[in-house]
Amino acid sequence: MTVTLILLVIALVVAVALLAAAAAGTLARIDGATYPAAVMRGAGVFAAVLTLACAVTAAVAAVVR
Repeated sequence: MTVTLILLVIALVVAVALLAAAAAGTLARIDGATYPAAVMRGAGVFAAVLTLACAVTAAVAAVVR
């Protein structure tokens, strides 16, 4: 049960990160950025969302212990 829940949460976080990256890339492209620049902006947002998720997880783990 616990492993299933952990895998589900990981999949949810990755899905949210992908959606945020796609939105950032689309908005950058609408703003007039080139395709490589839009992909780089999306990649930056993807990394930022995953980093934020790791930071929140570490903070919650520190409080729970």
